[in-house]
Amino acid sequence: MELLERAGVLEALEEHIGEAVRGRGRVVLLRGEAGIGKTAVVRALAKRARGRVRVLVGHCDPLSTPRPLGPLVDVAADLGPEVEEALAAGAGSPAVFRSLLHTLRQGPDATLLVCEDVHWADGATFDLLRFVSRRIETTRAMLLVTYRDDEVGPLHPLAVVLGDLTGCPALARYDLEPLSRSAVARMAAGGPHDPAALHAITGGNPFFVTEVLAAPEPGIPATVREAVIGRLGRLRTHARDVVEAAAVAGPSAPIDLLGDIVADAETAVDEVLAVGVLEAAGTRLAFRHELVRGAVLDSIPGIRRRRLHALVLGALRSSTTGPAPNPSRLAYHAAEAGDAEAVLAYAPAAAAHASGLAAHREAAAQFARALRHAGAAPEAQRATLLEGHAFASYMTGLVPDAIESWEAAGRLRHAMNDVPHEGDDLRWSSYMLWLLGRNREARERGIEAVRLLERGGPTLELGRAHLNVAEQASFDCDVATTAAHAERAVEAGRHIGDAGLVLRARFHAAIATVLREDRGWEELEDVWQQAAAQRLVEHAGMFGPVISAVAMVHRDFGRARDYDRRAVAFCRDYDLDMFLDYLRGARAMGQVHQGAWDEAAEEAAAVLPLRSLPPVSRIFPLLALALVRARRGDPEVRPLLDEAATLGEPSDLVRMGPVWEARAEAAWLAGDDAAAIAEATRGLPPAGQDHDPWAAGACARWVRLAGGRPPADSAAGPFALELAGDWAAAATAWQRLGCPYDAALARLAGDPEAVAEAVAGFDALGARAAVVRGRTRLKELGVRLGTRGPRAATRAHQYGLTAREQEIVDLLREGLSGPDIAARLFITPKTAGHHVTAILRKLGVHSRAEALRKLDSQPAADE
Repeated sequence: MELLERAGVLEALEEHIGEAVRGRGRVVLLRGEAGIGKTAVVRALAKRARGRVRVLVGHCDPLSTPRPLGPLVDVAADLGPEVEEALAAGAGSPAVFRSLLHTLRQGPDATLLVCEDVHWADGATFDLLRFVSRRIETTRAMLLVTYRDDEVGPLHPLAVVLGDLTGCPALARYDLEPLSRSAVARMAAGGPHDPAALHAITGGNPFFVTEVLAAPEPGIPATVREAVIGRLGRLRTHARDVVEAAAVAGPSAPIDLLGDIVADAETAVDEVLAVGVLEAAGTRLAFRHELVRGAVLDSIPGIRRRRLHALVLGALRSSTTGPAPNPSRLAYHAAEAGDAEAVLAYAPAAAAHASGLAAHREAAAQFARALRHAGAAPEAQRATLLEGHAFASYMTGLVPDAIESWEAAGRLRHAMNDVPHEGDDLRWSSYMLWLLGRNREARERGIEAVRLLERGGPTLELGRAHLNVAEQASFDCDVATTAAHAERAVEAGRHIGDAGLVLRARFHAAIATVLREDRGWEELEDVWQQAAAQRLVEHAGMFGPVISAVAMVHRDFGRARDYDRRAVAFCRDYDLDMFLDYLRGARAMGQVHQGAWDEAAEEAAAVLPLRSLPPVSRIFPLLALALVRARRGDPEVRPLLDEAATLGEPSDLVRMGPVWEARAEAAWLAGDDAAAIAEATRGLPPAGQDHDPWAAGACARWVRLAGGRPPADSAAGPFALELAGDWAAAATAWQRLGCPYDAALARLAGDPEAVAEAVAGFDALGARAAVVRGRTRLKELGVRLGTRGPRAATRAHQYGLTAREQEIVDLLREGLSGPDIAARLFITPKTAGHHVTAILRKLGVHSRAEALRKLDSQPAADE
């Protein structure tokens, strides 16, 4: 049948193939609802492209647990030995991905690589799309990806991938629209169907239209399902048995396999093809559309469907030709057949295969499948399955599910008197609770794990248990506890030769010292360098972002930027997106501190919609966006701050201190001093408790600004100067750090001239809410606010320039640029630009040169 209303998209796709042939690779997303004709477009494009490029088509299947890297497996043999060997060796996703990229770059021919129906893809395939899309411009390849956009909602894993690809320079997107009425009329010409009614009932969906037109009886069937079942009814019993076996076997099935299930299946092929339910694809029979297969499956009685799955399983297991069947497929058929023994044989193997390819979501599903059939299995086997499910769930961000499985595994290990595994399950449960912000439970369970495992020698499990306690204590600024348990973890790691355990213990000992005393940065650098050099990817991937974030909290922005840059490069090399997302949130918070509010809001708004973002990574972007809105007097501040307040225990001051700080500031900006004091007080440590003096100082400052009495010994840096009453030194220190907003806040404690300068600073930043508070402070000091402002220096200047603006004029006379002025005055380039704009406005001129000429034409005394 003629392909209608698809000429435009086919021409565009051919142009992209031309770009790929010329050495500029492309990735193209082709989307539309089920039945819209994506596969038809792919086939037409492949027909046109053959001769110019090699065409390889891989598919994702609608299995309850998708095949890891299914599309790549389909075409591996045609790609060449490098990819095929990497897959066969179970080399892991990064190695497989690199082999594919190398093949696409070095191959003699340009390539059209098609991944069909990625809405059914596994996690490893999603990672493959990210990896290739970011690098495809350097190949002679076009990656064409099709998916059903009507099945990809905001919670679908593919939605996260699509968001990650936004902004990719090699990316193009095309939507396939329903057919018009005229196109449907052309399809229905000469038949009994009314074109207008046919278009109305099908919505112009080509598949629906085709199915209705293929029905033998006049009139329009109520649903496509009825059309499919009607076709099956025209088949003889033997032919229908073949169709049902094919539906159970999958979207496509070898004719030989169908012959093992239905006797003499090959004799029914012509009859099956004649009614259009299946089509021939080499030596396989394939359904024209998955909707057809689904309709056939639903029509098979449950008992018969179960028997067919058992027959398919048996045929696959006994097959001696072709590659070994994928364990995930065997596990699927075993589960559908109700064969518990087979499920327990194949599902764990499928989970291990998926984990090796970093397809952790699929691994968790396979472990869950095995557990549903493990009721009569030995306790040790069930415990192992639970532990596997727990780890896979953790790796996909399903922390509550992970806790439930580790706790259940721990109970089984306890009943078996298996102390090492019971202790390790306790340790994992503790760590999961900590990730959820349930710190007290986490600490108790962590100590319990240590006590249990101390009955043995320096084992790996004991070392990890000590490390877990050290990690949690380090972020409580508990230097003594961290050091004690880190030392025990190091001893265990050296005893058993585990470099990762040693380095991670050293890291947490150092981070506790940095948080509490602002020293130990050199140790952190050494640990990170060693982890990266030894390719301890998980450890090095975590170290860099955490160091950057701590430096940001301590307002050490140079160090923060350096680690940000290096950590981004490392994480991108190893596709560690979860750490990149954490970095983006910390970066947004640093931009808030430095007055780059537009950039901060943009960064935070881009991170927050990510479904994969864990609670600990949501805090900084929530606070960054809330503070920008609060300072500007914009709405929708409270929901962000309220969510942030739920992401940890109130007493967790390292994690939650910035939350109480932000909530205090928002209350102060709203004029509610009592609420500001109450919120800020929540971020202050109890007397004698170790703490981060930067985080505590930030909260103490809001107690002071709101009229309360903060403790005097809980702060560091400029915060300590503010609390000591030395507002001038504090303001200068903040300027040197590059924090203009904080400098203005410090000046609020000064004389009227300093407060007026604070108001000007707020105004230059666009901090409307802070301007209101500053003006209120001026009134309290007895200053009458006029149109020219309160400062004597400002009133004395002929054009009303403030002292800061007069200072900038002097720098303009020296020929300094905006960035040079910013560096000289320790302000951001954006703030310097605001000041220059204000000068031009007051002088009524349009350029800096005009401003200087106008000022230089006046007597010096007027300035």
